Amino acid sequence: MTNSRAPARPASYDKTIGLVLQGGGALGSYQAGVYEALASSDYLPDWVAGISIGAINAAIIAGNEPASRTRRLREFWDEITAPTSWWPIGLAGPLEQWQQRLGALAAIAFGQPGFFAPRDALDWLSTRPPLSYYETRNLRRTLERLVDFDRINTAGETRLSVGAVNIRTGRLVYFDSAEIAILPEHVMASGALPPGFPPVEIDGEYYWDGGLVSNTPLQYVLDYYPRRSRLTFQVDVFHGSGMLPDNLEAVAERQNDIRYSSRTRVATEMFQLRHEVRHAINELEKLLPPEILNTDQGRRLHAFGCVTEMDIAQLIYRPAAPQGAAKDYEFSRPTMNARWEQGLRDATTTLEAAPWLAPKASEVGVRVFDVMHDILGVRPDRGKG
Repeated sequence: MTNSRAPARPASYDKTIGLVLQGGGALGSYQAGVYEALASSDYLPDWVAGISIGAINAAIIAGNEPASRTRRLREFWDEITAPTSWWPIGLAGPLEQWQQRLGALAAIAFGQPGFFAPRDALDWLSTRPPLSYYETRNLRRTLERLVDFDRINTAGETRLSVGAVNIRTGRLVYFDSAEIAILPEHVMASGALPPGFPPVEIDGEYYWDGGLVSNTPLQYVLDYYPRRSRLTFQVDVFHGSGMLPDNLEAVAERQNDIRYSSRTRVATEMFQLRHEVRHAINELEKLLPPEILNTDQGRRLHAFGCVTEMDIAQLIYRPAAPQGAAKDYEFSRPTMNARWEQGLRDATTTLEAAPWLAPKASEVGVRVFDVMHDILGVRPDRGKG
């Protein structure tokens, strides 16, 4: 079933489809809402990549048949927000802010079912003190129940990539189903944010959350060689633009938004510049005589060119009101549902606009679209999400 108001995808638009999911803890339910819209469109991804909570969402998507993916995502998010399912919805102003604070405090004190839990007091009396405040054994069980890893590793229907940081080398690495068999520990490593969560051992090496280096897998997907022309839905949960804070709580929230969104913005801008240079090389080669093209220098120049065309559709979570510095670990059920619904709305609107179907100049290698901001003019400082 396709989205009824979205234009049909013409056969001439033959780009492959990617979905890249940023890290952001509790904010990841926005990504689930985005996927629900994609699931009923002509743009099912053939490659899903994620970091941290994005890796968990990505694994659930890749590890289920298309008809079951949205339901499995809902099972995960309902399970980890179960303790707050009775909280009232529709609160506003100070009541909503107190609910958000209580949700964050509950996560700190009790963890989240099916996800993480505080360590036992005896752990801190061990001769080898733990390296984290929480343990994530429950997350492994959740992944084993909701994700068919055999499907990821054998069906080849949807490629999965998750990013983590090697603690010893400090380098970001990607575990990619096109190269290795993906197991629960690869997904857990991508979300092992210190000092909250413990490092994850894989083949004798230990890994932490990939967001320590880069909070988005966009560059990995777009630069992977051999490159293919691709439409990539880039789903971020921290937004770059915002108002001047008027209190310390807002300062902390704004700081996190800038820190994490800036990394994504730099990655996007650098890729755009790099790919435009590749296309400029293609144009230049048409002007060079064979005696230059056939030199060593000409062949090296040719190797840097690329004819692939990339479209990037940005979907960025922009809440209508401040949510506080603890928003990435505020797992209350009402807030989760609101974020999910906003992701669904934003993605539906983006699919209906489908700006990537517009003609483009032949020399343009990369187009970046942010329908909710650039086309509709929706900005958080205007109170519209």
